[in-house]
Amino acid sequence: MWSVTLDDPSDFDAWRAKARALLLADVDPSAVDWQVGATGGLFGGDDRLPPPVRTGVPAVPRDFLNLAHAVLAHTDARRHATLYRMLWRLAHGEKALLRIATDEDVAWAHACVKQVSRDMHKMKAFVRFREVRHGDDTVYVAWFEPSFDIVTRVAPFFVRRFTGMHWSLLTPSRTAHWNGETLSFGPGANRSDAPSDDALEDLWRTYYASIFNPARLKVDAMRREMPVKYWKNLPEARLIPELVRDALPRMQAMVDKQPTIPKKKITPLQKATAAAPEGSLTALRAQARECRACDLWKPATQTVFGEGPAHARIVVIGEQPGDQEDLAGKPFVGPAGKLFDRALGEAGVERDLLYVTNTVKHFRFEPRGKVRLHKRANAEQQAACRPWLAAEIDRIQPDALVCLGAMAAQSVFGASFRLMAQRGEWIDLPDGRKAMATVHPSYLLRLPDAEAREAGYADFVRDLGLMREVLG
Repeated sequence: MWSVTLDDPSDFDAWRAKARALLLADVDPSAVDWQVGATGGLFGGDDRLPPPVRTGVPAVPRDFLNLAHAVLAHTDARRHATLYRMLWRLAHGEKALLRIATDEDVAWAHACVKQVSRDMHKMKAFVRFREVRHGDDTVYVAWFEPSFDIVTRVAPFFVRRFTGMHWSLLTPSRTAHWNGETLSFGPGANRSDAPSDDALEDLWRTYYASIFNPARLKVDAMRREMPVKYWKNLPEARLIPELVRDALPRMQAMVDKQPTIPKKKITPLQKATAAAPEGSLTALRAQARECRACDLWKPATQTVFGEGPAHARIVVIGEQPGDQEDLAGKPFVGPAGKLFDRALGEAGVERDLLYVTNTVKHFRFEPRGKVRLHKRANAEQQAACRPWLAAEIDRIQPDALVCLGAMAAQSVFGASFRLMAQRGEWIDLPDGRKAMATVHPSYLLRLPDAEAREAGYADFVRDLGLMREVLG
């Protein structure tokens, strides 16, 4: 039996180095005892390591590396041994292992990933930074108690979101610090290391109370999405009991008031989009070529309609065509489309099984000399195209929708949907389908540095990999 010690149980690089050494020595998983604790040699003494019997480790799917990253953030003591067993199986001929959803190891690993992903989502949603003054410098400090060791995975999100702030994120297991230029990590902290209040929180509570809608209160749903264990760190939480108690009287007061009659202006756009397109998918495509519901058709080369199987199980919804899509008349053929295809391949999803379309069907741009620069379609232009998207979904009758980018996500989930806080998880829709949102590949192409692009791309591949649950 070989005893392997890991100082940091969540360190992917350390686990990979030791797992690789084991694999090169052809050590069977059943002969390895993974330990977490004090520093030691790889096997209690490097002289005990058998000489390698392999000249190299067979290539393993990138999916496995992404999976291992997430699983190591879990706290289950079996994670190191299970991942090594999966690596052993992949290297010894079970190349399709990750596609076998019923395999005990694979099912367990995906369950871990799901729990870690949900914990990451909760951290993004419920972290509250508080202002701390250090002389002339201002640092924002937050305390959070995640269920898993996710700080290194979530910290880049806060870097992107609060790039201009100096902040520290404290948890019991480790800490993250951003000084405006460098992201660093340190050992765990105590609750007393973080402030409990600041001057801005009264403003936040006032705002929170003002937007609270008693008519939409669903206590059970609120507790599912915002579990009580997080309330102690949320400044608005102290208002919740009172707001819940007063919800019924406030709602009745709203009902008793005289109704306000809105001034509704019927515009040509609303008239143009009132009637739903008719006919088959082929007929829709032909009708869309003649759409004049907004002015985007004038400078565009052509309508870019969706393409893919007429009865695809998944419809992928992008935002709007780009320059190359406008010229080719097909969605996702430009730089973002090529990145999308690459990510699909690494996620183990065949594009030919998907119906791919966009929220907006014409290219909107600003001419700069000989270059056409992409410009986001406005709300009226998006609304003009929405009946076409709804008609595509109605004809295809997919099991699931996958939204790429905020515009696509809000066309499915509504304007209140926040992509970066809610990405990468299936959400049940009222019509019985489920839907998931992730970033648009063009977002990854715009990231400023290679490290951010690599991390963002890995998350993108992981998100796309969820489609395998639907495709089987």
